[in-house]
Amino acid sequence: MLLSLIDWVIIIAFFAISLGIGIYASRSSGKNAKNFFLSGRNMSWWLLGISMVATTFAADTPGLVAGIVRNDGVYGNWVWWSFLLTGMLTVFFYSKLWRKSEISTDLEFYELRYSGKSAAFLRGFRAIYLGVFFNIVIMATVCLAAIKIGHVMFNFSAVESLVISCSVTVLYSMLGGLKGVILTDFIQFAIAITGSIWATIYIVEMPEIGGLQELLSVPEVNAKSSIFPDFSEPNVFIPILVVPLAVQWWSVWYPGAEPGGGGYIVQRMLAAKNTKHATLATLLFTVVHYAVRPWPWIIIGLASIVLFPDLQSLALAFPDLNQEFIKNDLAYAAMLSYLPAGLLGLVVTSLIAAFMSTISTHLNWGSSYVVNDFYVRFLKPEASEGNKVLIGRLSTLLMMIFSALLALVLEEAKEAFDLLLQIGAGTGLLFILRWFWYKINPYSEIAAMLSSFIIAVIFFVGKTNNIWQIESHIELVIGVLITTFIWVGVTLLTKPSSKETIESFESKVFDNNQKFDGFKYKIIGFVAGVAGVYSALFATGYLIYNNITLFVVSTAICVMSILLLIFYWKKIIN
Repeated sequence: MLLSLIDWVIIIAFFAISLGIGIYASRSSGKNAKNFFLSGRNMSWWLLGISMVATTFAADTPGLVAGIVRNDGVYGNWVWWSFLLTGMLTVFFYSKLWRKSEISTDLEFYELRYSGKSAAFLRGFRAIYLGVFFNIVIMATVCLAAIKIGHVMFNFSAVESLVISCSVTVLYSMLGGLKGVILTDFIQFAIAITGSIWATIYIVEMPEIGGLQELLSVPEVNAKSSIFPDFSEPNVFIPILVVPLAVQWWSVWYPGAEPGGGGYIVQRMLAAKNTKHATLATLLFTVVHYAVRPWPWIIIGLASIVLFPDLQSLALAFPDLNQEFIKNDLAYAAMLSYLPAGLLGLVVTSLIAAFMSTISTHLNWGSSYVVNDFYVRFLKPEASEGNKVLIGRLSTLLMMIFSALLALVLEEAKEAFDLLLQIGAGTGLLFILRWFWYKINPYSEIAAMLSSFIIAVIFFVGKTNNIWQIESHIELVIGVLITTFIWVGVTLLTKPSSKETIESFESKVFDNNQKFDGFKYKIIGFVAGVAGVYSALFATGYLIYNNITLFVVSTAICVMSILLLIFYWKKIIN
């Protein structure tokens, strides 16, 4: 593929703007660790919400969704659509609590909620486990997408793609801290969403596709277009729909969709001006993430079936690409090769923006763990503010290097997605209940973390060595049952944290120590939010499919949900 002069101008201009923002933000971010990791706790909800959206709009996300559509059909997206329930739970029950805690990272929660050396150990261990090792795996999957996009768009080798894409990202992340990340996220999201929608419109109107109705009339495409699986086939709808909605959303820890909130989502809440800004930011993120973004990726995934009906056709189109990379998630990048000059530059820039927004957030989030929850907490408590920022920048650089190296041995984003789900299986319920059930203690968390990880490793080794072949959804349910049984048992057999610690925690995060105050209105908000976003998602799909009856029904449900939220809003957030 040849990029024209205007394409290169767009790409280079974007790199320059990103670096400029990093340099601009470095003046305030470099002053102290609070500014570097939380931007001084003075960010507005709309900036924070868009930043959350931009972060979860990774370079691998369009490819992941397109690959799901090609493999399972549109309804295959329920594997992540189900996490909407997790998101709304965080919005209405936990965002306010996180902001009231006044902590610097979600790992600091452990020594706020629990007492003793076990709480300190848990904080330090998870700082390295999540902030470094787990974080590097996540970033490696995003780097894998950069490798595939770099080859398809520029005919770059894997190393060339990584060097170019990672160098600018790590540079402005090291300079600007969270403020630089959030400001660039806003621009990056605008470019990314514009590029994806414009590319979708162009691709659908290509002569090879012939418009939406022509596309949907293709038998192979029509068979993949349903929003819901065939309910007459239990082997299809149980793993695709029932397990995610009945089990996965509340039981699985996954980055960006943690039950009760966690990671970089909590980092944004903690950077908000106040509790209302934290709640609104999380609500904005949840709405845009599930209701606004998916359809352009889905449509391109469906269109790719026409031009690249199987993996062999993808392999023939890109003979120089390592054959291990020829998976269905490559189809999205392959479809972009049909775009004209100018639009191609914008879309390539949008993918670069998606890559940079995700990686920069993970770098800042991971380094916040390294600095606040490991280095300062255990190695050098008396560290100066300048020293903290220096360690944060150094850890940012090292994590980027290791992520790029790991990306060279991965093959497909969906493989990593499934593995991460399994590693977090069974821990979600603990994260939901630990705010309210006083008996949960550090040993509960350690038991949940170790058992879920060991079970995931056993399943992974067994499957890769053909010892057994168990369906992923069955592995997930087994992992949830065993892990939940273990951590609940450990909770009942061990002593809770000290009474003083629990009382101090509850007085800090709950209004007047009333844990369940206003729950009725929060439940109303949760139900209305879930119904509103799902109906908006469906309404968009049915409009695209020209199913006017279901479009009207979905729109009506969406409007009623919005009106219900507006009516009860003050009681919900107070």
